[in-house]
Amino acid sequence: MLPLSFVFYGVFSIFNDIVGGFFFCFSLLIPLLYFSNWDYRLIFHRLSRNEIILAFLMFAIYMVYSIAMGSALEYFHLVPTDAAPPFDVNIGMTVSLIFSMMGEELLKFIPLMFFMRLLYRFTENRNLSLAVSIVIVLIGFGMLHYDPSTSSIVSVLLLQGVGSLVEMYGYIKTKNLLVPYISHLLTDGSVFVLILLNII
Repeated sequence: MLPLSFVFYGVFSIFNDIVGGFFFCFSLLIPLLYFSNWDYRLIFHRLSRNEIILAFLMFAIYMVYSIAMGSALEYFHLVPTDAAPPFDVNIGMTVSLIFSMMGEELLKFIPLMFFMRLLYRFTENRNLSLAVSIVIVLIGFGMLHYDPSTSSIVSVLLLQGVGSLVEMYGYIKTKNLLVPYISHLLTDGSVFVLILLNII
């Protein structure tokens, strides 16, 4: 299921970024709902006022963390000195975030649930299973962003990996995947808009 989602994204993004993001998201969401007997309430529920506030707070925390960590990584020369300039962003790519950011949250959620269940079977310790599963997922998610021309392994593990702890907390706190989704959408969406406006 996970590898297939990247295939869909790669194939359909050739024609249209929005379509690619759509297929990336729904190639993960539909099987997940199927195995949940179509009970979406196991994953999503209507956002409460406090959950919306939490999502915006998580967004702010991540932005502060990423700026501070990015500066530290540059100071200690832990990113390539000849890194490529920021990639070109267009309106289609920005709109596609509506789907692709949910896809990325599912890309963390599905392995998290899998590893938690697997580890709990052997340890019968929920907290240990959760902690180890989070570490595995965050390392994996960080490494998905690794590109030798624009980043280092240390940078993706600290920025995309450890940084995703903020969004992971949102789900663990609320059991509502919409909370980390909104936070993630705000994060990437704000960056894309700033690039579109030639601010960064």
